[in-house]
Amino acid sequence: MKNGLIELQHVTKRYKGYESEVVALDDISLRIFAGEFVAITGPSGSGKSTLLHCMGLLDRPTEGKIIIEGKDTSKITGKDIALLRGKKIGFVFQSYNLIPRLTVMENVILPSLIIGKRREYLEKRARKLLKEVGILHRINHRGAHLSGGEQQRVAIARALINEPIIILADEPTGALDSESSREIMDLLLEMNRNKGVTVVFVSHDPVVARYGRRRLEMKDGAIVEDRKIK
Repeated sequence: MKNGLIELQHVTKRYKGYESEVVALDDISLRIFAGEFVAITGPSGSGKSTLLHCMGLLDRPTEGKIIIEGKDTSKITGKDIALLRGKKIGFVFQSYNLIPRLTVMENVILPSLIIGKRREYLEKRARKLLKEVGILHRINHRGAHLSGGEQQRVAIARALINEPIIILADEPTGALDSESSREIMDLLLEMNRNKGVTVVFVSHDPVVARYGRRRLEMKDGAIVEDRKIK
């Protein structure tokens, strides 16, 4: 079997609970391949977000390996993990995570400025991305002045600024109304189909989950179903 962009090998994640240990992920092995559009579903507490966070190196597994483009991340730590995450992975969160006092442009380019990329190049790329996600007309507005749907469009542009190998989206429509949710999912699907951007997203909403061309269903920290949708 060919290697994936991201590969999990026997990943287990445990947390210390009040009275006993909590197993959030239970011996998960998984490959995500280039060009996939993957939905992770399951009830609250099933491990969906924990899986996504481990996949994106925001959290480290208690056991097992996470391999990104053939690189075993269990062998690197600290700044090297942060650098790998910044270059390879784009994140979209339910709460958008924009800085309210910064403009749309500033919010989009900030992650890349932090890792030392040239501002002139970044502003040119940001304008292109903001046009693609349909929010260029708000480029000089502050994050605090945008609607939820507009903020999520900015967050998607920010996630793409470093040309990552994959976008990981944790409940990207969780704070949006149904129309804005549809627009955001249509946008992510368009990026996947037209630009080949690999997307993995978590959702508890069955309408949103139906966007996935591959669906992983979780229960009690394990993947109980993995199926491709034709």
